[in-house]
Amino acid sequence: MNAKFLVRFAPVAMIAWQLLGTPALAQPPSAGAIAVARELVELKGAGQMFDPIIIGVVEQTKGALLQTNPQLNKDLTDVSTALRTEFLPRRNELLNEAAKYYAQRFTEAELKELVVFYKTPIGRKMVTQEPQALDDTFKYVEQWTTRIGEDVMNRYRAEMKKKGHNL
Repeated sequence: MNAKFLVRFAPVAMIAWQLLGTPALAQPPSAGAIAVARELVELKGAGQMFDPIIIGVVEQTKGALLQTNPQLNKDLTDVSTALRTEFLPRRNELLNEAAKYYAQRFTEAELKELVVFYKTPIGRKMVTQEPQALDDTFKYVEQWTTRIGEDVMNRYRAEMKKKGHNL
């Protein structure tokens, strides 16, 4: 899997996981906590991460329509351009939900501390450098799993050979 895809879409996966797979917390977060969490989410650059998702949905739908209507390419491209602009503001829905999830896991005081951190020079550097560090990490993980996979396969073969099976 492409590391940039993982970095960009990890927040969406987190939201989907939250919506589908976690029990509700006992007390909903306060409006103040959600507001601070929204600031944190924005400071962390979530808006820029969500934009490609919206564009991707528009382009994926266009692609599906083109498969059955290739003669409509120009018109579908024109509509696609308009829809990108129309739906881009809907990223606020994602930002608001992400803020709620942060507010459920951190107290308002903790969120305020995080906001202060992300406003510092090192916090801003974290926002700009973390995606590349994660991308590099995911690239390494891809290479590492290939090597480990080969080692595991060799061990399977050796152990199965001891049991009289040639794989």
